[in-house]
Amino acid sequence: MFDNPGVIVPLGGLLMVILIVAITSMRKMRERELQAHQELRLREMDHERKMKEMEIEKAKIELEKAKAGKTV
Repeated sequence: MFDNPGVIVPLGGLLMVILIVAITSMRKMRERELQAHQELRLREMDHERKMKEMEIEKAKIELEKAKAGKTV
């Protein structure tokens, strides 16, 4: 069966197409995965920034309370 070039050539062409489609879909999947990781990291960094801003605001309020307590 595989001795006949009339079978091997079309079979090889079909396998090549399947391989190209598989590689392309894997590449797209990897790009989407990397994009999701990047988006998650950006959200994480934004969350950290907001938490630090809240800590600074809390420290300012506590400082103002301490100053107000000393003056009374």
